Amino acid sequence: MPQFLEAHVSPEAYDRWLARKAAAHVKRDRARGRIATRSAYKSAIYSAVVMSDGRDAYTGEQLDWHLISTYRNDASSEGRHIYKASFALLPTVDHFEAGASAADLRICAWRTNDAKKDLSSAEFVELCRRVVAHANATACNSGRASDAVTHYSTRVENDS
Repeated sequence: MPQFLEAHVSPEAYDRWLARKAAAHVKRDRARGRIATRSAYKSAIYSAVVMSDGRDAYTGEQLDWHLISTYRNDASSEGRHIYKASFALLPTVDHFEAGASAADLRICAWRTNDAKKDLSSAEFVELCRRVVAHANATACNSGRASDAVTHYSTRVENDS
């Protein structure tokens, strides 16, 4: 387990998370015709976690590592959006380039991974730029969308 996680998660929870993530990505990638092994993916995920230093690879936000292995489908069904929103900064494993033949992985927040889907990193960044450009050019409900973007950007910078 990477040393920076020792204050956030037990070795058992981390090992369980690592095994589950490796198994899920192996299954996904084999279905896409790639050669994938659990040991290779566990190693790639471990490297991605170390490289992350606990932060989202795309936003730089500090991830909530204590959330790993705590998501419950039954609670999600009951709490719906509010429950899922509480896991926005749950660390997830992302294929940096969705079409890559090797496991080129990054760690990011569930919210980020959900937004990125199967986009390449360049496509995702371009999408984000278009969203911000549109927000800056469009009025939104009670004020300018750019005010919301500025507020969010300031919050992210303060989290860093």
